Amino acid sequence: MVDDIDGLRRVLAEDRVIAVVGLSANWYRPSYFAAKYMQERGYKVIPVNPAYREVLGEKCYPSLLDIPEKVDMVDCFRKAEDIPPLVEDAIAIGARTLWLQLGVINHEAAAKADAAGLRVVMDRCVKIEYARLFGGLGWFGVNTGVISSRRPPLPPRPARS
Repeated sequence: MVDDIDGLRRVLAEDRVIAVVGLSANWYRPSYFAAKYMQERGYKVIPVNPAYREVLGEKCYPSLLDIPEKVDMVDCFRKAEDIPPLVEDAIAIGARTLWLQLGVINHEAAAKADAAGLRVVMDRCVKIEYARLFGGLGWFGVNTGVISSRRPPLPPRPARS
């Protein structure tokens, strides 16, 4: 389980394609807000929700198995009991990281993902962690708990195709 600053920074620097399971098209939902934030920082966001055709200008897929490109991170905005089948799908598509959002805690599913070689982040928000570790929260005077006189370098932005 990834739960340390260096590990979280590594995940956020290396995983540039994020499949967001449960992404809502409603701007006021946390999934939309977090995905939009990451998209604006150069990450490729792939929406996964059978209720929509498109979210945030990206084609929306009904399941992880329907995504035709490589996914680095599976970011889950689903209830804890919905996670086990998502772990199976994340393993099947060759994802590197399983990220369970704030309040999503499923130790058995996390153990299975870890045993399959996935990095697992649980009960954390990808947007909050990015802002905390790469300086976004500091701009508003929020104490991030990361003590340093320098900001770490931002992860490289992928080239737009």
